[in-house]
Amino acid sequence: MMSQLDIQSLFTVNEVEISYRNKTPYQDRIQITRSATAYEILRQAWDENKLELLEQFKILLLDRKNNCLAVSDIATGGMAVCIVDPKVIFVTALKANASGIILAHNHPSGNLQPSDQNLVLTRKLSEAGKLLVITILDHLIVTPRNYFSFADAGCMPR
Repeated sequence: MMSQLDIQSLFTVNEVEISYRNKTPYQDRIQITRSATAYEILRQAWDENKLELLEQFKILLLDRKNNCLAVSDIATGGMAVCIVDPKVIFVTALKANASGIILAHNHPSGNLQPSDQNLVLTRKLSEAGKLLVITILDHLIVTPRNYFSFADAGCMPR
């Protein structure tokens, strides 16, 4: 027979608290209106020692006017692949109260062409974003000397 304490512990739940504080004043945020601006922000945030070594995935979080709220590291993989969990992307965006996201990952090989997997991931994340009213605005492939923008190339899902 279960004691009263055992029965009470069955009904104990954790409490989740959501909070957000942006330390950068609105007027100091960088507005991203071009892929080149996103690339420059990402290059500053990327560890130079890993850019040509390991595949990494980052996101830029944007407000309604495309002002950059933050850069967030999402995943680090090996030399040829990086596993991205959509839940990590969207929980980060929701926590920052972001309205838009720019996806980014590097190709250590230096090849700027998107793979089939890159295109599929972008489409999946765009669909998920629609449900949450968080727009996936672009996806950049970053190398030390250049970048590829899915939006500029017309590869973003509609």
